[in-house]
Amino acid sequence: MTDGSPDGVAVPPEPPATAAGVFGDALPAAQRYVARLATDGVTRGLIGPREVSRLWERHVLNSAAVAEAVPAGARVVDVGSGAGLPGIPLGLARPDVTLTLVEPMARRVEFLEEAVADLAGSSSWRVVRGRAEDRGVVSSVGPVDVVTARAVAPLPRLVGWCRGLLRPGAQLVALVGARALEELPQLVPELRAAGMRDIEPRAVGASLGDAATTVVVMTRGER
Repeated sequence: MTDGSPDGVAVPPEPPATAAGVFGDALPAAQRYVARLATDGVTRGLIGPREVSRLWERHVLNSAAVAEAVPAGARVVDVGSGAGLPGIPLGLARPDVTLTLVEPMARRVEFLEEAVADLAGSSSWRVVRGRAEDRGVVSSVGPVDVVTARAVAPLPRLVGWCRGLLRPGAQLVALVGARALEELPQLVPELRAAGMRDIEPRAVGASLGDAATTVVVMTRGER
């Protein structure tokens, strides 16, 4: 979507009516984030240009829906955060959480740091460069209540990468596609063998129309 000017500058889409209920007082910040995705996110290769028109429903509100699966006051780390999805919309929708965005790629980290400087109303957000399985990341992030991820890797691999971050009792909330949901029953034994329990899909964002989605929630056991 462009404004018709010769340089093809992207025009950020207007927020749908549901966005105000999701973000409340943080709606202006969410709009700035969408504008950043539509411009810098596209030019830096983090968002495809064809995604601009559906940034709200497909990406931002879809990510914010994950908030329904996150306990109050949780310490959340978003792994493989990329352009900040689902972490930044979650943090905007839930100012009670402490948010860490983990991303290994330098250009994405730069984008995230700029977004956090603009959007975070307090010091409860930060960016850590590295991979979830890196010892340095694990020690830097510290205790975690919830790990989030959006289309980062197949669930067994994701659990392996995040195991160091997941203390016993911590939850993994994974935003996955239809194929992963179909495969979940076959993956449950492998996920249990990796120490996870209470593995189940959970529908979130039912009131958000096309932005509604399903996450897979699981908890690390005592071993």
